[in-house]
Amino acid sequence: MGAPRIEHRVRFSARARVIDGMARWVARPVLSLWPLTPTALRAAPLLELVAGLRKAPVGTRTELLRIAGFVAEWVKADGVAPGLPDPAAGAVLYFHGGAFIGGGIGTHRRCVSALSRTSRKPVLSVAYGQYPKTHVAGSVRDGVFAYRWLLAHGYPAERIVLAGDSAGGYLSFSVALDAVAAGLPAPAGIVGISPLLDWDCTERATHANLRRDAYLPGGRLPALYRLVAPLAGPVDPALSPVNRELAGLPPVLLQVAASEVLRCDAEVMVRRLAAAGVDATLQIWAGQVHAFPVLAGLLPEAMAALIEAGAFVQQVTSAAAAALDDTDRLDDTDWLDDTDRLDDTA
Repeated sequence: MGAPRIEHRVRFSARARVIDGMARWVARPVLSLWPLTPTALRAAPLLELVAGLRKAPVGTRTELLRIAGFVAEWVKADGVAPGLPDPAAGAVLYFHGGAFIGGGIGTHRRCVSALSRTSRKPVLSVAYGQYPKTHVAGSVRDGVFAYRWLLAHGYPAERIVLAGDSAGGYLSFSVALDAVAAGLPAPAGIVGISPLLDWDCTERATHANLRRDAYLPGGRLPALYRLVAPLAGPVDPALSPVNRELAGLPPVLLQVAASEVLRCDAEVMVRRLAAAGVDATLQIWAGQVHAFPVLAGLLPEAMAALIEAGAFVQQVTSAAAAALDDTDRLDDTDWLDDTDRLDDTA
């Protein structure tokens, strides 16, 4: 049992102040009042539709794939070898945020491109199923399938890092935990950016950040659970990564904003990871909003956080063995559907 490793980033830019103000006076009121009903949420996919019209950052190459019943996109920034990704070099498997009801590959492409650049690895960004097409359990299944897909295509687990923000941070942990429980090798590391890790809001309800968060109305999280959870009724503790068996997890990096409500989740998780003997670091960034690294290209601290995340990816993947023994590889790929390459954009 070790002590949690907690680091504070206390300086922040004037631009961060502006974004905090916009979130506090515009985004939070809208999110607080928007009805969490199937009818009201029909507009949620529009943001991804609009974001998908934007071109990838200069120098970034993308390739769209259809894997089983969902779409994923390879994102390779400048500095990453062109052509098909080299399995021996590894990859980052990224899950976007959006509360399981919105967001997608387009909304997070700039963040993912920046992570590809800083980690010097291709990133597979997954458009997992979301509500109303599926519940959280279906989103996790898609994530596990994407991880299996990488393993089956020659990517050693020791060269794969799972990453995600907000709801995607939930998936990065849940996918790793489900994979280990299913007998698959653990990935090299996990990066959780403002992750949602505990559906039980009891501890969060007494946290000072419940009302300090500039963007996310923490009081609405129970309603979100009732909407997207696979079963109605009381909160199932097993659906919260903080309550699961954590001892088999690889090194973890958590990044949160100092005043956001999900800081509570990260603080609980880093303590429990340390108690389980898992190497874990929590970075607390002052003056930022929820999931601020997604604002890469707009916010200096977003790029600074992604540089640290990229360094973590390089560290945990380079520390692993360069190759797996043949007996450790997944040879039975009958469960894999054919992969369709849909697009290749430079």
